[in-house]
Amino acid sequence: MQHDAVEQKSPGQMIRAFSYWLLYLSGLGLLATLVPGDIFNPGSAHFIFLIGAVGVWRYGVGFTHFIRGMIFLYWVYPRCRKRAAALGKEAAPSHVYLMVTSFRIDAKTTAMVYDSVIREAMATGWPTTVVCSIVEVSDEMLVRALWKKHMPPARVHLRFVRIPGTGKRDGLAYGFRAISRSLPDADAIVAVVDGDTVLAPGVVATVAPYFRMFPNMGALTTNEFCEVQGSYVMSEWHKLRFAQRHINMCSMALSNRVLTLTGRMSVFRAGVVTSKEFIEDVEQDHLKHWRLGTFKFLTGDDKSSWFSLMRMGYDTWYVPDAVINTVEHPPDPRFLVASRKLMYRWYGNNLRQNSRATRLGPGRLGWFTYYVVWDQRISMWTSILGLSAAIVASLKLSISYLMVYLLWIGMTRLLLTFMLTASRHHVGPLYPLILYYNQIVGSLMKIYVVFRLDQQSWTRQPTKSGHSNNFHGRFNQWSTRIVTFSSVSIFLAIVFALV
Repeated sequence: MQHDAVEQKSPGQMIRAFSYWLLYLSGLGLLATLVPGDIFNPGSAHFIFLIGAVGVWRYGVGFTHFIRGMIFLYWVYPRCRKRAAALGKEAAPSHVYLMVTSFRIDAKTTAMVYDSVIREAMATGWPTTVVCSIVEVSDEMLVRALWKKHMPPARVHLRFVRIPGTGKRDGLAYGFRAISRSLPDADAIVAVVDGDTVLAPGVVATVAPYFRMFPNMGALTTNEFCEVQGSYVMSEWHKLRFAQRHINMCSMALSNRVLTLTGRMSVFRAGVVTSKEFIEDVEQDHLKHWRLGTFKFLTGDDKSSWFSLMRMGYDTWYVPDAVINTVEHPPDPRFLVASRKLMYRWYGNNLRQNSRATRLGPGRLGWFTYYVVWDQRISMWTSILGLSAAIVASLKLSISYLMVYLLWIGMTRLLLTFMLTASRHHVGPLYPLILYYNQIVGSLMKIYVVFRLDQQSWTRQPTKSGHSNNFHGRFNQWSTRIVTFSSVSIFLAIVFALV
């Protein structure tokens, strides 16, 4: 597996991509011919003002993230990398723990993951322990066979932690406790790796020096590329997500506050993951909601670890050239169904985190991060404001306003796609359309989820949580419907008043 920045495309793939680009540009040209020249008249002032004002605000936020990301990627990080290289042997951790959690992942992927982990453990040159937090005996047999094949040196150790299949949070907690029993010192680090993540060679050596350089950094996360076991559209959707993630991570790293410690692979100080407070935060994380009551987090362990570090006062960081490759298994072969399920899980985790992160305040988060967290609550509404206003204007004034809006969307999404080339990730011809799909469908999913934070599901196994049939459950169900209806009604009333 190789990441997309160096991926070689076949002639057939290049012809297909070129054809899609031509089709997209032709569609934009056709749309431009349908827009009448007298569309901008005094009767449309409210519509133009609404779209323009919201657009300046939203594109301003996006442009700020892009500029910050480029400053970090091309100016700040290269200087940090030079300082890290100058540390030499002083940068070496006392011990490296590579902890992998595996559950219900196919044998081929599991073999690729553990093969890369064992190779990395041997390549570090430092005392290293591979900790396998697993459920099934078949995984243990597979890992032992790989261990026997590679025959690591004596400084590399193997340890198994077998747990019942009660979820990733338990797998992490049991693994952290196993590591704590070996009493790691303050200079040890722990890489937490998901069971579908293949490590690129040298990733541990790339990230280790930064724990010596930044004494207050509790954890850092890595740059992700992916191989998707699904359709072309599904593959492009995942790759777009990782390109956007890369720029956002770079932007937030400029403030030493990346907003999540990705579960695919993040690296922690051993002193953090072996502390009783951190382990309980990951294992027993829950939310107290004014209307929905108290409920335990089912997924989103990466959000729990981030919140725990923020509460303890640590910084978090991002290393752009520490690369991992994930194997994505969509939960359904149909793109619309699979993307909806994944959005439901991701945005639910994000919004459950958001509801309490704002309470940490700007003193703990920093003003930029504090604004970004608040903006996550607002953007789900502003992202559908333009389309809503265009539809209302087309009904009240002329269908031409919808044409103008679609032309604007087509041109701006094309510009945003070209800006993503600066991320050094793959950029494909479907990106303009997928960007807009994510904006609209993602916003609708967030609006649906934000009133249903107690309802969760995990796409890797049929595990769900939701309303019970007692009085409290029925109250939650009906109050959720009422607040959803009220909020959408207020939003539509504002749109009709402005257009």
